[in-house]
Amino acid sequence: MNPQHLHILQHALGVDQYGRNPHRPNSDDEFGCYRNRFITSPTCPDGLLCQELVALDHMHDHGPQRIAGGMHCYTVTQAGYDAMRAASPAPPKLTRGQRTYRAFREVGDLFPDGFAQFLRSPDLKRMVETYGHA
Repeated sequence: MNPQHLHILQHALGVDQYGRNPHRPNSDDEFGCYRNRFITSPTCPDGLLCQELVALDHMHDHGPQRIAGGMHCYTVTQAGYDAMRAASPAPPKLTRGQRTYRAFREVGDLFPDGFAQFLRSPDLKRMVETYGHA
C-alpha cells in the first residue's frame, strides 16, 4: 500500500499515523474507530485515490450524496481496515513518565488530591504496568 492510500484510510477512520484511535489510545477494538467516512469529488486528487481504494476493495463508494453537496461518500471496508492496520507503523515506545501519566489518566479519579497523591501511592508500579501501555 502506498503512503497516500494509507493516509486516506487513516483519515477516513479518524485514526492517527499509527492506526490508533486518538480518543481511545489504549483501545484495541476491532474496527473500533469513531468514524468511517471520506467525502470528496471523485475527480479531485483525493477522489482518484479513493477510486483506486474502491478497486482494491478497501473502500466502498456510496455515490453522490445530496447532504454532501453532490460529492461522493466513501467508507472503509473490513479489508481496508485490516490493510490500514497492517501498513501503519508501530508507535514509538513511551517514556517512563509518559507511561506513568497515562496510568494516572486511567485511574486518576481514585486520587482526589491529584497527580502528586498518585505518585506517592504504594501501588504505583502495579498501576503503571497495568494501565500505562500504549
